[in-house]
Amino acid sequence: MQPHAGAAGPRRLLKRIRDLMAAGGSGQERLDQIVKFIAADMVAEVCSIYLVRGGNELELFATQGLNAEAVHKTRLAMGEGLIGDIAAHARPLALADAQSHPNFAYRPETGEEIYHSLMGVPILRGGRTLGVVAVQNRTFREYTEEETETLQTIAMVLAELVTGAGVAPGVGGQGRVTEALGPMRLEGVRLADGIAIGRAVLHQPRVTIRQIVAENVDAELRRLEEAVATMHTALDDMLARSGFVDGEQRDILETYRMFAEDHGWLGRINEAIRTGLTAEAAVQKVQEDTRARMSQIADPYLRERLADLEDLGNRLLQHLLGHGFRAEEMPDDAVIFARSMGPAELLDYDRDKLRAIVLEEGSPTSHVAIIAQALNLPMIGRVRDVLVKVDSGDAVVVDAQAAQVMLRPSEEVREAVGAAVQARVTRAAAYAALRELPAVTRDGTRISINMNAGLLMELDQLEASGADGIGLYRTEIPFMIRSEFPDVAAQTDLYRRILDRAGSRPVVFRTLDIGGDKHLPYLDDPRDENPAIGYRAIRLSLDRPVMLREQLRALLRAAAGRSLDVMFPMVAEIAEFEQARALLDLEIQRERNRGRPVPGALRVGTMLEVPALYWQLPLLCARADFISVGSNDLLQFLFASDRGNPQLADRYDALSPAALSFLGAIAEQCAAAGKPVMVCGDVASRPLEAMALVGLGFRGLSMPPAAIGPVKEMIRHVELGPLARYLRDLMRLPDHSVREKLRIYAQERGILA
Repeated sequence: MQPHAGAAGPRRLLKRIRDLMAAGGSGQERLDQIVKFIAADMVAEVCSIYLVRGGNELELFATQGLNAEAVHKTRLAMGEGLIGDIAAHARPLALADAQSHPNFAYRPETGEEIYHSLMGVPILRGGRTLGVVAVQNRTFREYTEEETETLQTIAMVLAELVTGAGVAPGVGGQGRVTEALGPMRLEGVRLADGIAIGRAVLHQPRVTIRQIVAENVDAELRRLEEAVATMHTALDDMLARSGFVDGEQRDILETYRMFAEDHGWLGRINEAIRTGLTAEAAVQKVQEDTRARMSQIADPYLRERLADLEDLGNRLLQHLLGHGFRAEEMPDDAVIFARSMGPAELLDYDRDKLRAIVLEEGSPTSHVAIIAQALNLPMIGRVRDVLVKVDSGDAVVVDAQAAQVMLRPSEEVREAVGAAVQARVTRAAAYAALRELPAVTRDGTRISINMNAGLLMELDQLEASGADGIGLYRTEIPFMIRSEFPDVAAQTDLYRRILDRAGSRPVVFRTLDIGGDKHLPYLDDPRDENPAIGYRAIRLSLDRPVMLREQLRALLRAAAGRSLDVMFPMVAEIAEFEQARALLDLEIQRERNRGRPVPGALRVGTMLEVPALYWQLPLLCARADFISVGSNDLLQFLFASDRGNPQLADRYDALSPAALSFLGAIAEQCAAAGKPVMVCGDVASRPLEAMALVGLGFRGLSMPPAAIGPVKEMIRHVELGPLARYLRDLMRLPDHSVREKLRIYAQERGILA
């Protein structure tokens, strides 16, 4: 078969299918006719349509060429055979010799053994696979890319027929099956902290497309051009009124605005129109194709950008219909539920009525999560199948701290959570009263309490929390939300704004800790089998000295005439620290040679996360100006326990004699050398663990802003002398954990409630 000339072939076939659909008849009758049209037009001996039943099984619903008796009898599991493979992976297959493929599954009742070649595409709708349409030939036929595109366009029309014509009960898997039988507790991943009570609102930006096949291709192209221009104007207006004039939020919306002008995306929509689709249908087809393609991509950054592209596609569909985006009517305590969201979609909602966001997908570095953090909206992601378990209007409790969603909680639970929310407000007011008071123990020891940050917007909490400074600024997060590596000027501007916002308070900048589970989309780094102990942080930076030198150069320029604290992550041996310090010295000399001002005071330190560094502490203390203990990595390496493995999450305890002894030895050696040491991992943020740390001898802690109040309150009630003696006794025990003993100690002395 020769390919159709231009787009005339697809348009002719689409017109025949459109006329058939308009003529009426049952869904089954129309499917039977459609397979005949496709087979004839594509010069194929076979055309078959398989539809999903019950969500996990494909049933042969119509065929031209296979045995008619096999219809409604031949079934394949998702992933079984070539048809099941197409459905499971939502991607097309074109094979000249299908029977030699390892996934080929022979069904004798169909009579397909005489057909050698096969081309099939998924029938997609709203991110779900509804079925598969496939053609087969007796010859070893090489199907062209144009033929695959034609079949994909036809599959889009079939999706409308399957969802709209009631082909058969349970077909397509497109319906929501709400499990609203009673209360339900679901778990996910915390994307933005907080707790909220409200009513569920389902985020459904998708529109119903009334016409799929174009009457006039040129008119549809003009409609698209006008809608894109209108959308660009609306996005510019949103950017202007967003209130984000500074920081990462502005960068995110600017990047989103750039997506709207992506020539590749718009070009694919134009091409789909030229095959005979209306502008709306073309946008939807490109959305489905993009979603299917990107669902196979492992890179987390690229998958997160899918939400932005879907947001734009939905927005463009609304403009094609002439009314822009309109959020549905919301209750005063709305909790939005969605599969995914783009940042602009979140801003469409009334912020005065919005209480929380729950997503089936999402990650902490997604654009929508960063916007939610800026708006102080609790957000939980990766809540599996939540959209089939919640109904609009359901009562909902979102506890982002515990990463839990409670659907339809009982009145008693709602009252208890309401009381907890009020208690949190009361405690926050009490902690605010401590803001101006120093963190001094009852026996007069001053503890430095600092906050962790990774985004410019988080510096708003510096004054409100009463932190002494920023003990850990994670410089990699701004890199992860960009589409390209920021140059020295952009980095300098960011670091200068951070120092300006911090004022007289010190900021400790950690150089890039990328690799492992934190990837930059524009950096070709290998994927590690064991990412936590793999090619990451200082190891990667030292192998890319230009990247590290540019970051150090930007830090020096931002801090010109001011104090600068820099520390290197994941150092395993002194040689690595000295190599990194040498690069910093080169940059200092470079700035001086060019007559540029350098920092008025410079401190260079290292993270202590790798246990091997402990046995080099005396030599390290002679070279580093300060040390920061990264307890998260240090303890997982100490116990050989992956902190991301749920089976090991609670197996080992930071308040075990082994961990306390190791941490205490670090504090003791640093004190003997007169070297400042701070703990900036999770254990510093919990009052009981923080109590143990100060008892071990640590005089500096860094934590999220929300933890500062509770930890400061604990410090002002503790007496270090008795606590240190008690800890020495506990460290001699063989116990798995001494947590309960420490808790009782703290409660009996009024240190903790």
